[in-house]
Amino acid sequence: MVELKVHGMTCGHCVATVKAAVLEVVPTARTEVEIASGTVRIEGDVDAARVREVIERAGYSIG
Repeated sequence: MVELKVHGMTCGHCVATVKAAVLEVVPTARTEVEIASGTVRIEGDVDAARVREVIERAGYSIG
């Protein structure tokens, strides 16, 4: 499992965007996004560096 702190998520559209970005590189992943805590949890065969890259490309910062 990979857990990331994602900054800049404020609404349901943000959740959908982050989930879509993750599924782009890990189509079978189970992804949970919590806006309040800014946490994204991804279960599956995950390349954390690649996931970070696509989330950042979608306009969010990881930290």
